[in-house]
Amino acid sequence: MTNIKRLGLGCMGMNMSNIERSVETVRYALDHGVTLFNTGEFYGGGESEMVLREALKGVPRDSYFLSVKFGVLPLPGGGIYGLDVKPWNVRAHLAYSLHRLGLDYVDLYEPARMDESIPVEEIIGAIEECVDAGYVRHIGLTQLTPGNLERAVKVHPIHTVELAYSLANRSIERNGILDVARNNRMNILAFSVLQHGLLADTPSGSAASGRPGIPQDEKDGILSGLRKIAAEKCTTVENLLQAYVYEKNPDMSVLIGTTRKEHLQDSIDALSMELSADEIIRIETVFPAERLQGVGMRNFTFRDGRMEM
Repeated sequence: MTNIKRLGLGCMGMNMSNIERSVETVRYALDHGVTLFNTGEFYGGGESEMVLREALKGVPRDSYFLSVKFGVLPLPGGGIYGLDVKPWNVRAHLAYSLHRLGLDYVDLYEPARMDESIPVEEIIGAIEECVDAGYVRHIGLTQLTPGNLERAVKVHPIHTVELAYSLANRSIERNGILDVARNNRMNILAFSVLQHGLLADTPSGSAASGRPGIPQDEKDGILSGLRKIAAEKCTTVENLLQAYVYEKNPDMSVLIGTTRKEHLQDSIDALSMELSADEIIRIETVFPAERLQGVGMRNFTFRDGRMEM
């Protein structure tokens, strides 16, 4: 089976309540060439890592690439209250993840966010120590500024930068972070290509997980326009928007979060879809750039471990 390098499986939704379905989806991914799995120590309070331990049991270690985020401090009832990426604590976060995963090392380790009170050089330096010790193969970063990315790469090569990107959130096309990543030969991994559900062609898509949205009548108009283009391509709105990301950025990979193999197969199918320059223009006309600001976005930073809106 061909190794699919432009698609990764996001495992945020995997937990012990859906373990059988999730394990089946991970195995399906492996059988169909998807080898990148993305999880976090705080996903499901650690349950996502436990599911992956079961799903990857007996699978040759060199046949998949495992990315793990760390640092987010979850609340018992859901949500988050802070961030711990203190250099002194990095090894402890990693130790707990390795234990839950049942592994000796992870392929990619990345702080879930930056803490503005801690120099990025110190955070990268602490992860570099884990690389030197053999517990981490590569360093990744996500949710950070172009300036911090430039500073990070001076300490240690950054293997992957994970960025939010969708038709409804094209800020990375303008803020310079793609230039930094490309100039330093980093892998670019896009997540939230449906803008946290905002652009999903389902009734639940309007909620977008509590993030700022758009009026329902306007959303209906946008989806109507996208459905028309999708119908012409004999595909779904979701697959059309994934193909849009691929076509706009040929060097970009996409992270798809799902616990269902059927949804994963849809994403695999989207890899082969081709869009013309005129079709890209039509898609962006349905959701013009001037409509983007604030849509489905949730802007906050962390300082001294505390969340600042």
